[in-house]
Amino acid sequence: MPLPLTPPTVLILASGRGERFKASGGSVHKLQALLAGKPVLLHTLDAVRASGLPWHLEDAGHPGMGDSIAAAVRQTVSAAGWLVLPGDLPLVQPATLRAMAQVLLDQRAMVAWPEFAGERGHPVAFGRDCLEGLLALSGEKGAAPVVRHWEQLGRGLAVPVQDEGVVSDIDTVQALQRAEALLAKTQVHRDAGGR
Repeated sequence: MPLPLTPPTVLILASGRGERFKASGGSVHKLQALLAGKPVLLHTLDAVRASGLPWHLEDAGHPGMGDSIAAAVRQTVSAAGWLVLPGDLPLVQPATLRAMAQVLLDQRAMVAWPEFAGERGHPVAFGRDCLEGLLALSGEKGAAPVVRHWEQLGRGLAVPVQDEGVVSDIDTVQALQRAEALLAKTQVHRDAGGR
């Protein structure tokens, strides 16, 4: 079923300092690190563009993830809902983004998150009723308080996905190497005619 005209907006968070990546031996910011010859953030943006969903890149410096989310929501305050996607998830698939948007469009939950092999990932989807809670966020914890609130009300939903990209964030040089191997394996599978 195609998405209606007012899908949620993807909020790409790209204002973190990337200190863990540098501490692990990285010589550049993790979003500028090369993955298969292209910056990590560009892979993420390519997936978002390919999803066909509206999006907003939040790349101004903010003290913590909560501040970044609140700022991005302020910039897109009239959106139908939001998919919060850290910029360091270069392997997330466009189909996963569309599937998470569809959960909101179908009103199956107020908050939803993808799960790969039992692990929670991103993007986390937030319906319009989350607006006030998202705008109030600050600090390092991100949107966990908003997710917890709606889970307690029985309006949270885990969405099982076959997309390892939802849990493949690039926080360290080692994570970048794992992503490179995963990307190469996926490419070999595609070249062999797999799906």
